[in-house]
Amino acid sequence: MAEIDVDVLDPRAAGRRHPTPLPTAAGQESVWDYPRPPHVETADVRVTITLEGATIVDTRDVLRVLETSHPPVYYLPIEDFVPGTVVPTHGSSFCEFKGVARYYDLLVGPRTAARAAWEYPSPAPGFEVLAGRIAVYAGLVDGCTVDGEPVVPQPGGFYGGWITSNVVGPFKGGAGSSGW
Repeated sequence: MAEIDVDVLDPRAAGRRHPTPLPTAAGQESVWDYPRPPHVETADVRVTITLEGATIVDTRDVLRVLETSHPPVYYLPIEDFVPGTVVPTHGSSFCEFKGVARYYDLLVGPRTAARAAWEYPSPAPGFEVLAGRIAVYAGLVDGCTVDGEPVVPQPGGFYGGWITSNVVGPFKGGAGSSGW
């Protein structure tokens, strides 16, 4: 994936507070074409997540949330995870679109990926389809794949988007992107 200095703004875009979208090639999507508020769609892909060398989920029942400047966030049915690997933990957060999130630890053997997953147990109107599904921070597990392609975590550690070769940015989350 191409590196970009996210602190450099397009000089032709006076007053605009986001960078120039990178060009897309055939088969690619720009996160700058994603909507705000976000959109939920079914994804015809196979997703796997590994932790401590074990596959904790391998599913084709996938939804993705698309939001301007963010790589897609993949939501998977909780029941598709290996039993005992998803454990509720402390804390919550609030999304202005989806509502109140609750967090989960992911466990395999001696390893705990603390607060590595979240769900919206009572999603806001328009996002009800996310109920019973969790998303996972790719940077807190050993690996995530989409159709066999390893995922790169969204920069910054706050957001949970997954970057694959078919998505181009620049992506919110890195240095200098807080005003986007």
